[in-house]
Amino acid sequence: MKRHFTAVIIKSGDWFAGTVKELSGVHTQGKTIDEVRENLKEAITMVIESNIRHFTEASKEYIEEDIVVNL
Repeated sequence: MKRHFTAVIIKSGDWFAGTVKELSGVHTQGKTIDEVRENLKEAITMVIESNIRHFTEASKEYIEEDIVVNL
């Protein structure tokens, strides 16, 4: 499934720093903007996989449903 997120990349000295507006905890840096983009993709995947693992391991009985929000 494809999902879209908003990357924010800023120049910080000789490096670039990046974060994702929609997900807390997704931060990275790189020497180039392309490196930051790739690092953000990896970080997004890692955070989402970690969250899924956390909730499925924490309880065998839970409700999971889609929530739709219009912004």
